[in-house]
Amino acid sequence: MKHGGIIAAAIDVLTDIETHHRPASEALRDWGTSHRFAGSGDRAALGSLVFDALRRRASIAWRMGEDTPRALVLGAYRFVWDVNPDRLDVVLASDRHSPQPLTDRERVALRTATLEGAPDWVRGDYPEWLAPAFAQAFGGEAAAEGAALAARAPVDLRVNTLKADRAKVVKALARLAPAQTPLSPVGLRLEPGSGPSRQPHVEAEAGYRKGWFELQDEGSQLAALLAGAAPGLQVADICAGAGGKTLAMAAAMQNKGQVYAWDSDRRRLAGIHERLQRAGVRNAQVREAGDPAVLGDLVGRMDVVLVDAPCTGTGVWRRRPDSKWRVGETALAMRLAEQDATLATAAPLPKPGGILVYVTCSVLPVENDGRIEAFLAGHPDFSVVPPLDLVAAATLSDAGRARFADPSLATRHGLQMTPRRTGTDGFYVAALRRS
Repeated sequence: MKHGGIIAAAIDVLTDIETHHRPASEALRDWGTSHRFAGSGDRAALGSLVFDALRRRASIAWRMGEDTPRALVLGAYRFVWDVNPDRLDVVLASDRHSPQPLTDRERVALRTATLEGAPDWVRGDYPEWLAPAFAQAFGGEAAAEGAALAARAPVDLRVNTLKADRAKVVKALARLAPAQTPLSPVGLRLEPGSGPSRQPHVEAEAGYRKGWFELQDEGSQLAALLAGAAPGLQVADICAGAGGKTLAMAAAMQNKGQVYAWDSDRRRLAGIHERLQRAGVRNAQVREAGDPAVLGDLVGRMDVVLVDAPCTGTGVWRRRPDSKWRVGETALAMRLAEQDATLATAAPLPKPGGILVYVTCSVLPVENDGRIEAFLAGHPDFSVVPPLDLVAAATLSDAGRARFADPSLATRHGLQMTPRRTGTDGFYVAALRRS
C-alpha cells in the first residue's frame, strides 16, 4: 500500500472507533481481517498512524480546527510524522486509494497552525476534565508531563535471571541492538521508531520462547524491585493478573521462599500458568481466582503483600492512547472503589512488621496518595514506609538509586515515575508497614 491508501485506511479505522466506541486494537484487527491483501508492513504503518493520531488528538485538533477522523489523520501525518504539506499533496495525488485532496483551509492549517495560546491540556494531549488532576500532580509542568505521556513508548524487556543474564539476551537479540535500561538492573530497551516504522515482534524470538526474557516496562520492573521480595520470604501478589510482577518477584527471590498469586478476576489470571512454566518459576502458588476466602491461610503470615491495583491506566497512555479519551469520571469513581476494596482484602495478610506495597499505573493523585490516606484512616495499625527506605533496600542500578533519591519523584507517601521524569511508564509505588 502507498501512503495515500494508508491515510484513507486510518481515517476509516478512526471513524469506526468513534462510531462504535471500541478499542483501537479491535478496530485495527477487524480492518486487517477484511483487507487481507495488506502486508505486515502496511498494517504496521496503519497502526502507527492511528495510534499517533490518538496520542496527539487534542493538539492536532487544536491546530486543525476540528476533531474529525480526517483532521486527526492528516494532522498526525503532518505534525507527528513530520511530512510537509507539499509532500502530502503529492502523496494524496499519486494514489487512487487516497482520500479527497486537501482543502485550502486544511492546507493553511497544516502550514501555519501552532499551539500558541493553547491551554495545558491541549499542549499535553490529555482530556480537559483531567486538567485539575494534572495540575495537582505536576503544577506548572503538567503540559510537559502530558506531552511525554503522548509520545511513543519503547519496547522494554525484563531479563529472567532464573534462566539467563543480560549479556546472554543482548547476544541473542543483537540484530535488534538492545540497550540496557538505565534504572532497572535486569532490563533491556528497544527504542521506538518514527513514522511508519514498526516495533519488533519479540515474542517470536527464540529467547522469548525459552523463557530468557519477558516483555515488561522498566517502570513495572522497578515497582516489583521496590516491593523488596527477597530469597526465603513469603510474598502475596493479590492482583496478579497475567503474572508480570509475580514472575519478576519470583526471579528476584531466586526461586526461594514462596509467592502466592491471586486475582479477583478469573480472566486476568488465566494466562499466568503458561508464563510461570516458561520462565522456570518453581516457588509460585496460584490460588483460584475470584473468592478472597482462598487467602484465609495467609492471614498474618506474609512478609510482603503486593497490591498492583486496578486503575485508570493514565500512566500507560503511551501504549494505550485510545484509553485516555475513553476514561471518564464514572470510570474513575469505579476504580477508586475497587482500589479501596482491594486494599481492604490485602490488609489482614501482612505479618507484624510485614509490608503492604501499593502500586498503580496511574499519575492521578486521587488514585495514589489519596487511596493511601483513605486506607490509613481506617487502619491505624499501618504506617507509611519512607520512600527512600524502599529505595535503599531495593536492588537497583547505581543510576536507579541516584534517580530515586531525587526529591521530585517523592509524593506525600510514595514515589511517582513518569515518562518525563524516569523514562518509564507512569507508575506509583508506596509501602505501608504493619505494626
